[in-house]
Amino acid sequence: MKKFLKLLTGRLFTFIALLAVQISVLVWLIINFVSISAYYIPFVYTVAFVSVFFIVSRDDHPVFKISWILVILIAPIFGVPFYILFGNKRLGRRVARQMAKYQEHYEKEMRAVLPEPDPQIRSDLQERSANLARQSNYIYNLTGSAAWDKTKVEYFSLGEAAFAQILAEVEKARRFILFEYFIVEDGEMWSAMLTLLRQKLAEGVVIRLMYDDLGSIQTLPSKYEKTLRNMGFKVGVFNRIKPHLNAKLNYRDHRKMLIIDGNVGFTGGINFADEYINRKIRYGHWKDTTVMLKGFAVWNLTLMFFQQWMFTTGEDVDLTEFVPTEEFPSDGYVQPFGDSPLDGENISENAYIQIINHARDYVWITTPYLIIDTQMVTALCVAAQSGVDVRIITPKFPDKWYVHPVSKSHYLTLMQAGVRIFEYTPGFMHAKMFVSDDEVSIVGTTNMDYRSFYLHFECGVVFFFSSVAVKVRNDMVRTLDLCTEISLSEEEERPFPVRLFRNILKLFSPLM
Repeated sequence: MKKFLKLLTGRLFTFIALLAVQISVLVWLIINFVSISAYYIPFVYTVAFVSVFFIVSRDDHPVFKISWILVILIAPIFGVPFYILFGNKRLGRRVARQMAKYQEHYEKEMRAVLPEPDPQIRSDLQERSANLARQSNYIYNLTGSAAWDKTKVEYFSLGEAAFAQILAEVEKARRFILFEYFIVEDGEMWSAMLTLLRQKLAEGVVIRLMYDDLGSIQTLPSKYEKTLRNMGFKVGVFNRIKPHLNAKLNYRDHRKMLIIDGNVGFTGGINFADEYINRKIRYGHWKDTTVMLKGFAVWNLTLMFFQQWMFTTGEDVDLTEFVPTEEFPSDGYVQPFGDSPLDGENISENAYIQIINHARDYVWITTPYLIIDTQMVTALCVAAQSGVDVRIITPKFPDKWYVHPVSKSHYLTLMQAGVRIFEYTPGFMHAKMFVSDDEVSIVGTTNMDYRSFYLHFECGVVFFFSSVAVKVRNDMVRTLDLCTEISLSEEEERPFPVRLFRNILKLFSPLM
């Protein structure tokens, strides 16, 4: 009863209720507009075909465009207004100006604070692997995030181990802490973190906390940022949700980053909620991973944080206070990078595809969702058909019932091409990782789905010739022992209604 009352009085319920009222009014107006006279029917279809022409002319992904075209042609009186509200990704003028301002600052000023890495890094990468050098250059040219040496790396195969190390490193903070997460939930994990953060605050450490408003709408009390500010923290709430129909609701900050004194950085799949460290069981055992960086590569994470912080809060920051001050023995080359839905580039997806296309022996993947476009399907199938050992690990128990069938709808096509698919039997696989040939790996926040590729702010770290690649592979080997492999015959024998239901959801998956 307590949970039910909390739901009814929470921000999410109010937000959904107000949106439902607005959608109902919109539907009522549309129906009444059309029912006034049959004269308006040709007008409605004319607007629909003009809208379809407009969609076709856009640079959006073909699958995304096809889904909206189907919606508009099937139900034009509803499809057109809903596309204007939710499908048209153009920014408002105010947001566009704000975005341009921080991008200009980011490009011209942020990167002038710390010198670029040694040019020899690029030469060494080129000498060891032209393909990996191309991948590094692609990320650098589009994001400005360079590959670094002088960085120590550590890989954590479970959220529990990562959290213990996070607390240990936060305890050592002397100057500042930068915190950016999609979800923060009031519970055991956040309580321990908050207690330690308040202790560091009392010691004079400057702490900036940022979280996504929609990601934390069910997990934090209303106006929680005021509580944090009253404690002395600097707080940013990304893309605060407002109860009116607006396409900006889609753009979420899905990043997970923690930076300590500019010398230590964490990123990966875990949020600050108890299921990520298995203190609360929601979908069986929660499998997640994190990487810790120590050294110069942390600078990329710091710049990404302030890029988002400035966009969210408008605070001007003297970045000279946040540069790394320590270097560590190199472990290969480390290249943290960010991905924005507002730049028109699918950097994370393309980085994944480059790994797949350049794999010689194997490419193994873990992802909670497998909602992929034709480009990704083709890359995976061609790699498998070329003799590359392609394996994908997905969850056995889903966290979203409507997403899991869409993931499964890709199984048959991939498996017929030779891709092997495994489901994590103990519970939920939340880690987002690629590893190939013991030479390159990515650990980060980007799921293999449309929201991560097209609508979310994401981040990740590419490791070239680093021990992390072997550690990720070894972790996947252990994880495969806990998985059930999906058989091709099992998928081929699925009842027709099941396959039909999956494919209908798959058709509209870009809109989810």
